[in-house]
Amino acid sequence: MPLLAIDLANTTVNAQSFVANVNWAQPSWDLFIVLFFIIAGFLYGLSLGRDRIIVILVAIYMALAVVNTAPYIGNFEADVGLANVFVLRISAFVAIFVALFILLARSALLQTIANADTRGSWWQVMLFSFLHVGLLISIVLSFLPDSAASHLAPMTRSIFVSESGRFLWIIGPILGMVLIKGGAADKKKFKYDI
Repeated sequence: MPLLAIDLANTTVNAQSFVANVNWAQPSWDLFIVLFFIIAGFLYGLSLGRDRIIVILVAIYMALAVVNTAPYIGNFEADVGLANVFVLRISAFVAIFVALFILLARSALLQTIANADTRGSWWQVMLFSFLHVGLLISIVLSFLPDSAASHLAPMTRSIFVSESGRFLWIIGPILGMVLIKGGAADKKKFKYDI
């Protein structure tokens, strides 16, 4: 049986047990993560168009590459402690992301990737919005120390923290950008078509 099929079966079982064990009187971090994923996915999609989300996704990928390959962040572990390295990595990721987004929004890359004033159809906006929020959650949880990540529910670890979960969140938006046409692709038609 393929590894992905096993993970999907485990995820389904974990989701059923998670829903059965939800304690609304004392919500856990896992419940907060799931609710954030659902609510932020909807609100984010409604407030931004598909093409703006795509530009944000490109900035996220660039910031993730920079933070994961930065040579000095790991050196601070002994100086500031393991918990503070998490805060340091998140802070570095957010700072680099914001700087890249500002730079990309003003560059010609925006015109190449997307048409900033195209919102896209509702299902495209929702799809990219959920892929974007899921990718962000997966990135933030990947920065957690292993000791903290082990306290998450099995479903949350399976969907966002496991190697296959992180891989799916990384490639999901890429596949979405490749497979779903529109926006900048619509306006790049040749002017000399007869």
